[in-house]
Amino acid sequence: QVQLVESGGGLVQAGGSLRLSCAASGRALSRYSMGWFRQAPGKEREFVAAITWFDSRQYYADSVKGRFDISRDNVGNTVYLQMSSLKPEDTALYYCAATGSFQLRTLGDRNQYAYWGQGTQVTVSS
Repeated sequence: QVQLVESGGGLVQAGGSLRLSCAASGRALSRYSMGWFRQAPGKEREFVAAITWFDSRQYYADSVKGRFDISRDNVGNTVYLQMSSLKPEDTALYYCAATGSFQLRTLGDRNQYAYWGQGTQVTVSS
């Protein structure tokens, strides 16, 4: 079992930045690919970014490419999502998730992920 706890959310003005963290316990993160997803009210949970466990390749949704950066610290058992140039449409509850898959093309599928955190709220004001 892997327990995931997100932090770092908050209220920020459009154009601002936030860094989300996802701390893992229970098992080492080094064997899991990690993803960030988000869900806005009334919408489905959508993929944001992922990073493989094998070689730390990154994968982003088109809507955040060039603005968000995912990274991982396997020693510290933490995954980060650095978000810049935030827009009001980035407002959502952000979740981190873990999967044993290392195939980049599958990491955008939320059904690939076995473990999920409880989420951290990001609100971007205009």
